[in-house]
Amino acid sequence: MQSVTSAPASVADDQSVRVKRYLTAMGFRVVCSVVAYFTDGWIRWTLVAAAIVLPYVAVVLANAVGPRFGEAVAPVAPQDPRSRAITRDESDHTPLKGRLVDDEGPAAPSGSPTGPPSRP
Repeated sequence: MQSVTSAPASVADDQSVRVKRYLTAMGFRVVCSVVAYFTDGWIRWTLVAAAIVLPYVAVVLANAVGPRFGEAVAPVAPQDPRSRAITRDESDHTPLKGRLVDDEGPAAPSGSPTGPPSRP
C-alpha cells in the first residue's frame, strides 16, 4: 500500500539542505582565514591549512545528495468498483441543502402564486 510518509523529500528541500551545508562550511573557512591573520605559530598554520582544505570539503558535502526514492512501494491491485458494496458506515449522513427546481423553468419566487400566468 502506498503511503505519503514513504515519499522522498522534495528536490527543493534537498537542495536547500545542501546549500546550507555549503554556506556553513564556507563561512567556517572565512572565520579560519580571519583568525589566522591575527594569530601566529602553529595555530596560524593549522587555520591556513583548514582554509585551504575547506573548499574541497564544502563542495563534496554540497554534492552529497539524499536518497532520491522513498521506501519500496508495492503495486496496488485494481478493484472493480461495482464489486464493492457501500455499507451503512460508509454512507454520508449529511443532509443536502438547497431548493427544489422544476425542470420546466425557473422556480417561482417565494410568496408568489405558483399557477400559470394570467393573460390580460
